[in-house]
Amino acid sequence: MSCTEKKSDYSGKTPLKKLIQLEFMSEHFNIVDLFYDSARLNPDKVALIDDNTKITFGNFETQVTATAFYFLKKGIKKGDRVLVFVPMSIDLYRTVLAIFRIGATAVFLDEWVSKKRMEACCEVADCSAFIAGFKISVLSIFSAKLRQIPIHLGLHYDSKLSGQQFPETDKNDTALITFTTGSTGTPKAAKRTHGFLNEQFKALIQIIKPGKSDVSMPVLPIVLLINLGLGITSVITRFKPGKVSALKPETLVRQIRNHQINTVIASPFFIKELSKYLISNQINLGEVTRIFTGGAPVFTHEAAIYINAFPGSKIEIVYGSTEAEPISSIKAEDLILENEGFMGLNVGKTDANTEVKIISITEDPITISNPQGFGKWEMPAGKIGEIVVSGSHVLREYFNNDEALQRNKIFVGDQCWHRTGDSGFIGQNNNIYLTGRCSTLINKEQKIISPFIFEGYFQTLPGVEMGTVQSFLGQIIVVIELNDPSKKQEIKTAIRSIQETFGEIIFLKHIPRDPRHYSKIDYEKLKTLLVKHSLLIRQMVNQ
Repeated sequence: MSCTEKKSDYSGKTPLKKLIQLEFMSEHFNIVDLFYDSARLNPDKVALIDDNTKITFGNFETQVTATAFYFLKKGIKKGDRVLVFVPMSIDLYRTVLAIFRIGATAVFLDEWVSKKRMEACCEVADCSAFIAGFKISVLSIFSAKLRQIPIHLGLHYDSKLSGQQFPETDKNDTALITFTTGSTGTPKAAKRTHGFLNEQFKALIQIIKPGKSDVSMPVLPIVLLINLGLGITSVITRFKPGKVSALKPETLVRQIRNHQINTVIASPFFIKELSKYLISNQINLGEVTRIFTGGAPVFTHEAAIYINAFPGSKIEIVYGSTEAEPISSIKAEDLILENEGFMGLNVGKTDANTEVKIISITEDPITISNPQGFGKWEMPAGKIGEIVVSGSHVLREYFNNDEALQRNKIFVGDQCWHRTGDSGFIGQNNNIYLTGRCSTLINKEQKIISPFIFEGYFQTLPGVEMGTVQSFLGQIIVVIELNDPSKKQEIKTAIRSIQETFGEIIFLKHIPRDPRHYSKIDYEKLKTLLVKHSLLIRQMVNQ
């Protein structure tokens, strides 16, 4: 039976918690079924707020249904892959839910990817349709790969279209394909089935614990999908990490107050910038009672800023990745209570849905023939190694990329383990401690140096915006980005007082960040930048 024909099994008095439990137990779950039931239970409740536009669940359901029939009329079929280039907006979620409704797959590329990278991703995905706003549609004429996609559609649709039923969607059907931010090699496409999304949503809901009366500002797109499925109002804010200057904290404050937002879910950079604005302007947003952040490390110094800006709010820091979200979580106040010093960053206890092991670090693929476990690969407690995770919400496969599968997955019998690429260890308290990306660890005189650990310390120094250490020209150099140039000498003195022996201290105007969240250091770009400055650095080293 299609969603347009399906009658809700729930009365309007069914508690949200019960609704969640019943729906997630459904063997044939997909997000659209849950959304349609939520729309019928809450037809007059506001689903989305986008600038000055509001739309109720009932009206949004009507739009999604009409859009889905429009896509069918235009030739998009079940199983087709549809490239979506639409900014965070009501139109984006109408488009995505309509794609899900007809059993097609939504394919997403980050908007900051280069033309070359975009075309490589298009070749991997082999899409049948392309949906974009007018500006992107015009730019597509300059891309041969985009022009080859048979069906090109804009954001309009025929609101009068209707039909009898939609294709059935199975839990093994692919719902989403998203690409990693890598710039080299074959693009790594994360393939998420409807069943996988179900498991991921279940795991995230156990952390977020949403309430039906919540008004949420979910800057992370996947969370907004969860809200639509649970009948929760979401306020859209257009934050583009690639254009950090476009983040206007005063606009966020106005949105939070106007719409009485009580839950904010965003990247650490987003939360930090909002927090600094509140502190400097002595603004109290008491209506915000819960904050969830993830996608990048949060050090104790940053957690203290969050707590200062949002006293009394529950602030949860979630550790995870595209392929495994969540892995663990920790409350901001618990992070502050434990000063990790130069050991590692405490990211909390393992999530109940996740199993974690620490294994020996290697760049090579790992094959486990013993179905009983990892054997010699597993590291003893307290020892640094690569963090690997398993669980029903951990991605098992990539799309059209066997190389990525071999490099990033380990199969022990039928159990899939994901290699996070992160290094760390399990502490005596059974919490996970991060020590940075495996690829960034520096081996010096039979000793492992973790740039990540020093990054946390540098942020505590007054005048430092961001800092790290790198192996360059035969020595370990310190790279610092300042937010107060007058503190340069004090910073040098503080760094020289560290027991670890460093070479030169380099001050850069800007340390490159990752384009997705603008919260982590982009080490590849930093190395390129250091090479450009190598002549100056060589002169400093030789002085």
